[in-house]
Amino acid sequence: MRSRPASTRRLTRSPHRRPLTLVALATVLTGLAVTGCARTVIVEPAKDAANPKCADIMLTLPEEISGQKARTTSSQGTKAWGDPNVAVLRCGVTPPGPTTDSCVSVSGVDWISKPAEGDETTWKFTSYGRTPAVEVLVNRKAESGNDVLAAISPTLSKFPPETECVGAEDIDG
Repeated sequence: MRSRPASTRRLTRSPHRRPLTLVALATVLTGLAVTGCARTVIVEPAKDAANPKCADIMLTLPEEISGQKARTTSSQGTKAWGDPNVAVLRCGVTPPGPTTDSCVSVSGVDWISKPAEGDETTWKFTSYGRTPAVEVLVNRKAESGNDVLAAISPTLSKFPPETECVGAEDIDG
């Protein structure tokens, strides 16, 4: 086999090959830069995540909470904010029944409030008296639960409550 001289090889290449290679490389690097900053948050979907009301809720949730932008999540009916996560929301969780757990009201929406099981840094809020129910996990070290609920509650307030939290002082006896 004979080889061609280097000068001949250069002349036989397509004149467009090098620019296309550079464009392809630039496109891949741009894609990596854009996706490298925004990892998908893996969130287990709630049992009733396909509820049409969850779609309405998801479409009207804020894109930002306390300066933290929304991130892409892995499941329907879920949303997360911040990197690392400040808050993670799941729509369509089982509505809580009567409970002795603490209940807070934010912008007319009642929330059952308690520490997340097995995690001292996370607080769990579950909407009370509304279907579908929404669960919000808040990283206590990164953000105030009150600030997160203040941003999310206006969306839920568009759906009328079926019941509301009552305390011992509210019960006739």
